[in-house]
Amino acid sequence: MGFPLFDLSGRRALITGSSQGIGFALAEGLAAHGASVVLNGRSADKVEAAVVALREKGITVEGSVFDVTSRDSVVEGVARIEETLGPIDILVNNAGMQFRTPLEDFPADKWDLLLATNISSVFYVGQAVAKHMIARGRGKIINIASVQSELARPGIAPYTATKGAVKNLTRGMCADWAKYGLQINAIAPGYFKTPLNQALVDNPEFSTWLEKRTPAARWGNVDELVGSAVFLAGNASSFVNGHTLYVDGGITTSL
Repeated sequence: MGFPLFDLSGRRALITGSSQGIGFALAEGLAAHGASVVLNGRSADKVEAAVVALREKGITVEGSVFDVTSRDSVVEGVARIEETLGPIDILVNNAGMQFRTPLEDFPADKWDLLLATNISSVFYVGQAVAKHMIARGRGKIINIASVQSELARPGIAPYTATKGAVKNLTRGMCADWAKYGLQINAIAPGYFKTPLNQALVDNPEFSTWLEKRTPAARWGNVDELVGSAVFLAGNASSFVNGHTLYVDGGITTSL
């Protein structure tokens, strides 16, 4: 490859929650720059379908089914990848979920589920993978944050809380693990056309509001996150650490 700073050849990337949406797009994008990728999800059928779709494009890909909200499942899943496939050089903590309702009516069980899926998983998978990376003296961790790491909107306060936590956990991971040769950063997407956002995409009132609110005046497309991921996964970002990169069409810059 002619651009060594962005060449991921010989590196293995684990992407959580990657059977669809942003995770799937990032897996395909990292693979296009030379990485072999491992897709993760809780549904064996969805993971297998995603693996088949990428293999049909000639991509080197494997699937690993485990529940990122269960610490035991994560430890076992990561160990299995390291033992059977080889070292995880790049981790993308992408698994996440959303639930929208006014805060005063927000169910406690949905709060617990959001915490487990959006922030506990980042800790569990990050810690399990980092232990192997630390032993090797190198590694890249990319956590998927959000514009909601900075901004709030009615009906999603718990989601906002979890994404704020992802931003600060990224900083904490850097503070603890940079000395071992790891780079830990976050990508904070704005509003992208994904299955998670489909209800909003299909809402003309919301889409009109978003286009007016965003300086770029449109929704993002998931492939527009690939460049940031390749940068943070490769040698180009060797001294970038604890940073949150907003890919949001400018929504966090303007009232």
